[in-house]
Amino acid sequence: MTNNFEYEELHLTEFRKEISAWLRANKPKDPGFLLPQTFLEIGSEEVLDFLREWQFKVWSAGYLGMAWPAEYGGGGLPIAYQQIADEEMKRLRVPILFNVIGLGWAGPLIINIGSDYEKNVYLKNILSAEDIWCQGFSEPNHGSDLGSIQTQARKEGDDYIINGNKIWTTLGNFAKYMILLARTEDKTKRRYDGLSFFLAPMNVDGITTKPIQKLTGEYGFTETFFDDARIPASSLMGEEGWGWRIAMLTLQYERGAESGAAGGPAMTPIYMDDLISMSRKVIRENQPLIKDAITRDELVKLMIEEKAILLGEKRTNITKLCSDYPRSLSLSHKLRSSEFFRRMKQYAISLQGAKGGLYVGDNEAIDDGFWQRAYLNNFGITIGGGTSQIQANIVAEHVLGLPKD
Repeated sequence: MTNNFEYEELHLTEFRKEISAWLRANKPKDPGFLLPQTFLEIGSEEVLDFLREWQFKVWSAGYLGMAWPAEYGGGGLPIAYQQIADEEMKRLRVPILFNVIGLGWAGPLIINIGSDYEKNVYLKNILSAEDIWCQGFSEPNHGSDLGSIQTQARKEGDDYIINGNKIWTTLGNFAKYMILLARTEDKTKRRYDGLSFFLAPMNVDGITTKPIQKLTGEYGFTETFFDDARIPASSLMGEEGWGWRIAMLTLQYERGAESGAAGGPAMTPIYMDDLISMSRKVIRENQPLIKDAITRDELVKLMIEEKAILLGEKRTNITKLCSDYPRSLSLSHKLRSSEFFRRMKQYAISLQGAKGGLYVGDNEAIDDGFWQRAYLNNFGITIGGGTSQIQANIVAEHVLGLPKD
């Protein structure tokens, strides 16, 4: 007789076969242009349209938002189904699901604390990719120190008038909405108390965006300017003065410390298997580099570290292990994984010798400059959601109990 646990495991095994078969049959062909490795490199309408169509296809097939409520476009299923779908998407290297700020941060936030109106208006279109979201937290002079932001939101009748500017607003030039942190009150005992949180429309007069070019030559980040931009008062989430606590909850989603994301890969997975494959192509002293004893020793060390990180990622899915404040396991995982993959990609480039200086587009570049591009793009991952230095400070102070100063 099969018990409930065995039945569920059997059903999940069958589901894995189902999603794997669907992905193999529907994986898009090479579009003929460079696809982004992460959601931080979407700089053209051509790329955007390609990824938007792919996300819509995945969602329409029922493989995105599987654990979100069915009444808002989700599947209403246990999270285990989405986790399996995500694993298969990564394994089969399908294109990323790009609307990450909506899928991973704004959406879970709205499900958690949003009103029925907000859930009905925003959630389904996040999943379908009809509505793209961006984040308006950082400012040119206030990145990690969000408590000091200066963008102003002044109430005027049924609207708020926004003045100021934000930076690093990923997808800002394509977004329909922004999760916006702005100051509604200057004279408060604590600077955090004067902040409010908005689900702000971007397609209004007074908002302009300026794309920022990265070292890779790609775009994706923007600087956003507000010049007497008028947004509806209904854009306010919660009440005035709640901005700090809502922003901190949002960052928990961004850092992976809170569950609820709709799912899908936000970046192209790059693992040690890829590095080992590259080491077979690099020839040094008339033999593949993989045969060099010192190189093999370093690769084994990296493999052990990668295995530990991937196991740690699985542990972050166990609720009882992540119920502490400030979600120490998830926070430390974000820090360790982003820094590990940066070092791994840097090591890959160092193995290439003189060709490590070549880039995408050079006929002599190993793997068409894939590793160089991946290394440079990785810095956005170590910075987003709190820099590695900030993450280390949080872990040191709140987890290890070390003094702040």
